[in-house]
Amino acid sequence: MEKKKAIVIGAGVAGLAVSIRLVLQGFEVTIFESNWYVGGKLSEFQLDKYRFDAGPSLFTMPHLVEELFWIAGKKSEKFPFKKLDEVCRYFFPDGTKFIAPAEKEKLVEEIHFHLGEEKKVVEKYLERGKFKYETVGKLFLERCLRKPSTFLNKQALKAYLKINTLGLSTSLNSYNEATFKNPKTVQLFNRYATYNGSDPYQTPAIMSMIPHLEFGIGAFFPENGMIQISESIAKLAESLGVVIHLNAKVSGIKTENGKAIGLETEKGFCKADVVVSAVDVSQTYSKLLGMKGIGEKYLKLPKSTSAIIWYWGVKRKTEQTGLHNIFFSKDYKEEFQSLFKKKEMPNEPTIYLNISSKERIEDAPDYGENWFVMVNAPANEGQDWDNWIPATRKIVLKRLSQELGFDVEKEIEVETTLEPRTLESRTGAIGGALYGSNSNSQFAAFLRHANFSTEVKNLFFCGGTVHPGGGIPLALQSASIAADYVKACNF
Repeated sequence: MEKKKAIVIGAGVAGLAVSIRLVLQGFEVTIFESNWYVGGKLSEFQLDKYRFDAGPSLFTMPHLVEELFWIAGKKSEKFPFKKLDEVCRYFFPDGTKFIAPAEKEKLVEEIHFHLGEEKKVVEKYLERGKFKYETVGKLFLERCLRKPSTFLNKQALKAYLKINTLGLSTSLNSYNEATFKNPKTVQLFNRYATYNGSDPYQTPAIMSMIPHLEFGIGAFFPENGMIQISESIAKLAESLGVVIHLNAKVSGIKTENGKAIGLETEKGFCKADVVVSAVDVSQTYSKLLGMKGIGEKYLKLPKSTSAIIWYWGVKRKTEQTGLHNIFFSKDYKEEFQSLFKKKEMPNEPTIYLNISSKERIEDAPDYGENWFVMVNAPANEGQDWDNWIPATRKIVLKRLSQELGFDVEKEIEVETTLEPRTLESRTGAIGGALYGSNSNSQFAAFLRHANFSTEVKNLFFCGGTVHPGGGIPLALQSASIAADYVKACNF
């Protein structure tokens, strides 16, 4: 009997993951990827003696990657990673420095010692975050919001009974201000809104569950860098028989009687029983299906932040820094007003510095470090980037030089930049938005497109622009949900 055929558009993490799940359901699976590499935003490059992970730099919830090996019956093929003892180093403008240990008990001690919060207050905050994740978090992130069964079960009932404590009607900042006495602690926990490209002064307090992912489950580092995530998943997919076509641009999804029947590619028509789009949902409708009205609807959803990223090969070792480092701005509220209301670069941005050579020494020569320096930016709408980028670079260099005690610019050996326009052109992320739409509303989760199409039968979706959202863990969960939908259709 001839196998059913499934085609996946896009070889990002979600596209690779869904291909594995579909081949295990018995499909013959082919992926079409327009780039010359797999991984989407999760890629790498080399600048002289320095290696850089180009995209996401924080690895949480590794069990979602491991699960792909488990369901494929390849538990013995370990995905190598280590749990970090230290999550992040924080630098505040007044000179206060704080290292966040990964162990929850030690974190409570450090916050008490450095920031003056009562231990019981911090413990209760983290416990509430854990409860929110284990009830509402799992409810919304691991299941489809279009199924009545998602809301009619014991887990949902448990959440309903505690709905007043979930923080659905107040902002993350308001919740943090009501909890902590030190503005620095508020700023530290407000930062977690940026994990899905949102504004802590608008996003609901339910987002206070995100710290649980780091301090309750853990922060991790893949043995060979973040690129190992996408490379390992791609290798697993190919070992199961998935065919991946690179440099293969899709020009359209062909339909017949309201049903997806395959793809139009540069090499001609490719027939399929199931089509899964793992690329931007608005572009899928507008460009691949010619349904511009539906595409515009999702294109108009308020975007998450984008970023300006400088990749610097620095010919110097720094003892003050760790793998993950945050240099906070003085006025966090003004920073987010600039990003989301004015849609411009802040006068003083918060700086994220990632140095993977702290964990993988091969990423830099023995005399230097590979710096991934990122600041949040508004999504691209044609702003004055040619002036903003160099101006922001000067601000970033000045702050880092002050904090670290040397002229950083003089130590830069090699450099390249990624910014909203190039993010959009390379990854297909509209406006360079890192997480698709933002979560600055209590209804944001319901505004995201589902993992299937109601307009076109046999068309499914996964990736950062659909439910449950952007980032590696959510992209992997979207692949699982989409594959479950395909399975329920009994092809």
